[in-house]
Amino acid sequence: MATLPVTLDRDAPGALGVQLSGAIRELVVAGTLARGDRLPSSRALAADLGVSRSVTEHAYEQLLAEGWLEARRGSGTFVAAGGAAPAAATRRPAPTAEHDLVRLDAGTPWIDPRHAAGWRRAWREVSSARPPRGYDDPRGLPELRSALVDRIGRTRGLVVDPDEVVVTNGTTDGLRHLLAVLPPGPVALEDPGYRAAVETVKGVARPVRDLPALDPVVDLGGVAAAYVTPAHQHPLGRVLPAAERVALLDAARSARTVVVEDDYDSEFRYDVAPVPALASLDRSRVAYLGTAAKSVAPSLRLGWMVPPPAHLDAINARRLVTHEGAPWPVQRAFLALLRDGYVDKVVRTARRVYAERAPRVAAALTPYAELAGPLAGMYSTWLLPQPDALRARAAAREAGFELNLLSDYCRSARLTGLVLGFGGVTDDELDRALAAVTSALA
Repeated sequence: MATLPVTLDRDAPGALGVQLSGAIRELVVAGTLARGDRLPSSRALAADLGVSRSVTEHAYEQLLAEGWLEARRGSGTFVAAGGAAPAAATRRPAPTAEHDLVRLDAGTPWIDPRHAAGWRRAWREVSSARPPRGYDDPRGLPELRSALVDRIGRTRGLVVDPDEVVVTNGTTDGLRHLLAVLPPGPVALEDPGYRAAVETVKGVARPVRDLPALDPVVDLGGVAAAYVTPAHQHPLGRVLPAAERVALLDAARSARTVVVEDDYDSEFRYDVAPVPALASLDRSRVAYLGTAAKSVAPSLRLGWMVPPPAHLDAINARRLVTHEGAPWPVQRAFLALLRDGYVDKVVRTARRVYAERAPRVAAALTPYAELAGPLAGMYSTWLLPQPDALRARAAAREAGFELNLLSDYCRSARLTGLVLGFGGVTDDELDRALAAVTSALA
């Protein structure tokens, strides 16, 4: 028997029976009531709506007369007419030119296709491995945590135990789990800064406090955590100087605040050796976040966290209850990629490619814009007036490329320019994009 989602308004003009017949008619036309659906009896419907039976009888009689309903002796009242033909399934609009643009973003790495065999070999190994019977260790596979300890000790100077590492679904996932166990309070984030981190903080209902990215941090009073990218400030590219690292940690100790270090692409220095991780200076105050997104693939959605020891047990206990560990197949694949040397190979290859591309970008843009920070990583940021930046972006789009504005990364900061990524493109695409941008700026 069909239910009738009908509400009658006694204060509305017109008889209640007329309201009811109109509402039922609309349900049939809309297809909510289909041909053959049985309606409640007039007595039952009157009781549901809190009206007299004469109201429902009048409505049914009207619709019977119009042919919307039919009475079957001994069976009840049924819908006799089909509604309007179902609307054709809504088709997604054809992709616009914007969807087809090649993205010159700051987060897509260069993966040399010559290493594809290693990628396939890792996933073949996953396909033949036996998955866990139930939920696996929320901290991550023990073998993967051991491999990560070796890697971050070798590349970032951070010496920890495998039991201190938590495998995550990327950087923002680690940030979210850390914030869940910290005391209430705002989170300070660099401005301009990583937009996904800002949205993550807002998503857990914590206020955002702006940290000017170019100013030393000397006061963290009143904040629960401070999120920073000291090895390669995102998006300005600045390396946090030693004196400012010490000042930041002093401020964190004074305010009893956790510093969240997002070490997203430190492997891609090609001017000097990578600066040691901030966490290596004070494990008690710094939560270290690493990611596979910049070395292997953003879509892998895999990262790792080394939280301060005081918060480790709370994070693991929460993840044990929520079952929010990283997917087992992804962990197994990444373990194989680390073990077989694939990650080291793609990082070395990408570093060479970035070291060659960055000067090309600089040579093209230096006549028109000011470089915001040292050349490093897979993108560079250029300061120039907003009208020029908008003109350059429009020219890039016309040529088939999506280019980010520096202003999109700012909240209270008043910086303008371009953030030009050169990792996820071919050499030919990069040359065409630079030609379009410089033509617009010339």
